[in-house]
Order: sequence, then structure tokens, then C-alpha cells
Amino acid sequence: MFSVLLFVVLSAALAGCSNGAEGSGGDGNTITLFSTISDENVKETMKEIISDFEKENEDIKVETNFPGGEYENLLKVKMAANDMPDIFDTHGWAKIRYGDFLADLSEEPWVSDLSETIQPVLTDDDGKVYALPLNEAKEGISYNKQVLEKYNIEVPKTFDELMAASKKITEESDGEVSPFFFAGSDPWTLGQYFDYFATPLLISDEQNDYSEELLNRNFDWSKWTYLPEKFKEMYDKGYINKDVLTAKYSDGPRLFAENKIAFAMYPPSFVTEAKKINEDVEAGLMPIPAIHEGDEPTFVGGERYTLGVWKDSKMKEESKKLLQFFAQPENAKKMAEASGLPAGLGDVEADSMYQEYYEKYSDVRVYPYFDRVYLPNGMWDVMTTLGQEVLSGSITPEEYSKKMEEEVDRLSSQEEQKE
Repeated sequence: MFSVLLFVVLSAALAGCSNGAEGSGGDGNTITLFSTISDENVKETMKEIISDFEKENEDIKVETNFPGGEYENLLKVKMAANDMPDIFDTHGWAKIRYGDFLADLSEEPWVSDLSETIQPVLTDDDGKVYALPLNEAKEGISYNKQVLEKYNIEVPKTFDELMAASKKITEESDGEVSPFFFAGSDPWTLGQYFDYFATPLLISDEQNDYSEELLNRNFDWSKWTYLPEKFKEMYDKGYINKDVLTAKYSDGPRLFAENKIAFAMYPPSFVTEAKKINEDVEAGLMPIPAIHEGDEPTFVGGERYTLGVWKDSKMKEESKKLLQFFAQPENAKKMAEASGLPAGLGDVEADSMYQEYYEKYSDVRVYPYFDRVYLPNGMWDVMTTLGQEVLSGSITPEEYSKKMEEEVDRLSSQEEQKE
């Protein structure tokens, strides 16, 4: 009964959040497109490109849907019903989660232009290509240059230096400037901290590489406790905005634009939104600081925004045509520049906001998002919920780690049963 009720509720929510689309699968001349894009600038750029496509193809309409935080839950319902959108964002899970639902795009004309770094992410050993990348993630921490200059702070290279910088900013600004901003009303923002710093804690340092244990599901989860401990410490010391449990993500760009935030652990589009409010705000990009002595900073990368085609779509050819339109150099350039990330097609030279930093840090190691490799499907929501609970004091950092272990075991067992 609960499953049926959940299906009904989520299906109703899906209809409610759609921009005119009812369900998925084209109605004869309509393509349904679902995306994880939440940043308004990127969203509007996508809509403009779709509008141009419709003008050139008057017999095809495109209905867009941007469910935000409900995206994963809605797609899970649609996968269970085998009723997928004609085109959907694979958001880092093209092969592992959505592979069986995606058409093979290996014969598409843009495939030969996939960048060397994104090509293996979206292609399997048999040559199947799962999605078109609208950009390519290469993420670190954005920082407010004016704030760091005001308080005479050099770009941190280690976690300890990052905490020292946070202490200096908090004390010298009398709490007027928040070193970090997270938004409990949009809990995915809390997950960013854990996903970013899990790699330097557990993967990138040769002496503290637990990748095999994580993959084999025999990891000692007490080693995870460092992350929630530091997160709670940051909050208690005023390094995180006081209203973290109720704040909205949309508050962040405004505060960054007002020079009231020093560091932002989000994609570059966060700064793009801030520049709309204050075009003079200056931002830089730094790799994720190392945690262990002797280790070096890192970036996270892989899929960011993608478009895959449902293999059973009645609008499959029309959907592929739309992907070809997005892959045109001028459109691929628009999407990359709107998001502030490199293009996923190697022949497209996007004038990225952070291009100088990508060049400056070209030798910095890039690791996949931690959760996409080392955690079972469903753990992102677990991380974010536990993050809220540890900040509110309802659980301890040790309890956080214990619950991570329990949920990893539970969700891993579910995956094995499905197989």
C-alpha cells in the first residue's frame, strides 16, 4: 500500500512541477525532457536553445521539466514503471543507474568530438555511448577574492589552512562574513561538503587509500567520523552560516555578491548567479585542499549536465535530432559558458569563467565524485539527511558514521537482490 501511495504522490508531483508536460514519452510530436539543472542562468540558456530548435523544426515540440531536488525520486518511480522521459539527465549515473534505459548513441555525429576525459565516463567497453555531455565537471571550491584579499589570506592548500582562514575571517569580521554557506532547505548543498572531502580523506593520499575496502564493502566506517566531526566544529565555531538548517540555496549567490561569503563548494554557476547581482564581485577557483600531510589538493570531475535518450521512446529519432542540435559548436559553447564549466566536446572552445584556473591547475589530479564510485544508489540522500541531523545535534559524529555503515549495507543488499 505504501508503494502504491508513493507512486501516486510522486506521479502527481511530477505533473505539478512540469512546464506543461504530462508524464513522459512523446505524444506524437512532443519530446519530453527532464533535467537536473537548477541554476536559472543555465536553465534559461537551455530553453533558448530548445526554442531555436523548435523554430527550425516546426513539427516538433519540446516539453521541459526541472524537478530540482525531487529529480532522483521521480526518475526512480518512472524507471519502476518503465515510463521514462524521451530525454533525461543522467547526472553522473549514465552507465551504472540508467544504462539499461538508455539508447546507444555511438552512431551519432558528435561522438567523435567527445573530450578525452569525458569519453570513458560515457562509453562502455562494448562501445555504447550513453549520453551527450552539455559540459564536463571539474570542480573545486570557489572563493571570494575580495574577501581573501581584505583579510590577507592566501588560497588554502590543506584542510588545516582552510580552517585557519575560516577562523581569521570569522574573528576579524566579527561574524559579519561567513567562511562557508550551506542551505538546509536545499539539503543537497550539505552533501557537497561530504562528497568533496571524502576523496582527500579516504582516496587521494597513498597512505590512506581505502578505495578497495570501500568497493568491497568491508570499510571501517569509524574512519569517516572525521568529516562529520569537522562539519559540526565548523558550525559551532561560526564558520558556517547560522541559519544553515533553514537557509535556501538561492540565498547563497546574493551573500557571495555582497562579499559576505568566502568559500562556496558548488559548481561555477553559483558565481554566475552572484555576478548577476553584483557584476563586480571577483571569484577564483581553488582545488579541494588536502587533508593528510604530504598529500596534494585535488579536483572532482565527471558528468555534470548530460542528455540521454530513452531506448523505448516513441520519439527516439526526434530526440537524437535535438541532441545533435545541442552538440552544434555554438550551442555547446553556450551551455558550457552558462554553467562556467569546460565543454564536454573537445572541438568546442568555451570561454569559461574559470578558464585561467583550469590552465593554472592543469596538473592537479581529478577524481570522480566519491558517491558515484564508492557508495550504493540512494546514499546521497542519506549523507544530506545525516548532515542536517549532526548540525542540529540530534546525532553525534560517531552515530553519523554508524548510520552510514548501516545504510551502505542495506542499499548494497538491495542492489545485489536486483541483480
